[in-house]
Amino acid sequence: MVLTSRKISPIIPVFVCFLFLTSSVSQVHSSQSHKYSQVNQTFLPQHELKKLKSIRAHLKKINKPSLKTIQSPDGDLIDCVDSHQQPAFDHPKLKGKNLLDPPERPKGHNPKGMISEDFQLWGLSGESCPEGTIPIRRTSEQDMLRASSIRRFGRKIRPIRRDSSRSGHEHAVGYVTGQEYYGAKASINVWAPRVANQYEFSLSQMWVISGSFGDDLNTIEAGWQVSPELYGDNYPRFFTYWTTDAYQATGCYNLLCSGFVQTNNRIAIGAAISPMSSFMGKQFDISLLIWKDPKHGNWWLEFGSGVLVGYWPWFLFSHLRNHASMIQFGGEIVNTRPYNSHTTTQMGSGHFSGGGFGKASYFRNLQVVDWDNNLIPSSNLRVLADHPNCYDIRREVNRVWGNYFYYGGPGRNRRCL
Repeated sequence: MVLTSRKISPIIPVFVCFLFLTSSVSQVHSSQSHKYSQVNQTFLPQHELKKLKSIRAHLKKINKPSLKTIQSPDGDLIDCVDSHQQPAFDHPKLKGKNLLDPPERPKGHNPKGMISEDFQLWGLSGESCPEGTIPIRRTSEQDMLRASSIRRFGRKIRPIRRDSSRSGHEHAVGYVTGQEYYGAKASINVWAPRVANQYEFSLSQMWVISGSFGDDLNTIEAGWQVSPELYGDNYPRFFTYWTTDAYQATGCYNLLCSGFVQTNNRIAIGAAISPMSSFMGKQFDISLLIWKDPKHGNWWLEFGSGVLVGYWPWFLFSHLRNHASMIQFGGEIVNTRPYNSHTTTQMGSGHFSGGGFGKASYFRNLQVVDWDNNLIPSSNLRVLADHPNCYDIRREVNRVWGNYFYYGGPGRNRRCL
């Protein structure tokens, strides 16, 4: 999955500011990390014993019984869980239900066949999960101890401020709005950007959005992210997210709550991606398609050329039960201003958009799904970089890549302090 490229200039609107804030990963952290696994429980204070008990109860809830466990080279444990015992089926409206059959694909989408699904580290061993099961990355005590709280584990924190310049969240994105959207598709090249500390992250994703950008914001999200807080390392990982109330009480990453229904036994959501793109070397990208099934109304996720990952049931949402009002593509980082200066956390490849192919990150072949389930080029694409001296974006069009853009940057530099 590789190709070519170009460049152009950004347009700055105000409309997307609040979304940028609400589409950001949790930044409140615990300073505790491995102490419970290293210290004998007998010597732990009462409140810490209580917390440990709560953590283990939550782990029992989300780590389902496995038929097989696969050790990944990066240290992850991948559990092969009966597909009907996955977390989604804890939802009252899914109890006793069967997995849905594959839906009608958007017209104009022509999968070239089932490409290799071994794009994750855990699959390189040659091990796989049996039919009738799905692979789930096992959550550990250490994962939960890095989170701000047990209640918020695996969820995004809703920022208090609406002022993007002070929120700590910085973006370089392309977006379309003004019509009814029923899905989106793009190819994103994968990098391992440097993240300065555990309290920051770097991600590249698609957002499918509806609502008023207030308490009723609905989003569906998918892409790759580097998040030391969530995963405990600096690998880029394939992820999903959803919310129906602006990240307040609904939704979660991956399969960390009931919601997304996985149907694929070869892809582990939340697992590390391999291979990755290299500077002035080979480029590796992943193609993602999210679309609304015209028959049943569920939102499906496809990876690559025809590989279905699973779906978000229609009843999870309010506004997205109908359609999306905005599609957004791009990068996001969190800047905690360590040492009272801008972070060195990188977005994308860590290089500005002007580097072009082989140096900068890209989104290519940007498309949307219309009311009649047609996959069409994303017209009226606008681009925005809210801190262009730190991370920027350049848009262009050609026959091979259609609508595309380069984006990213290094963070702190002589023009970004």
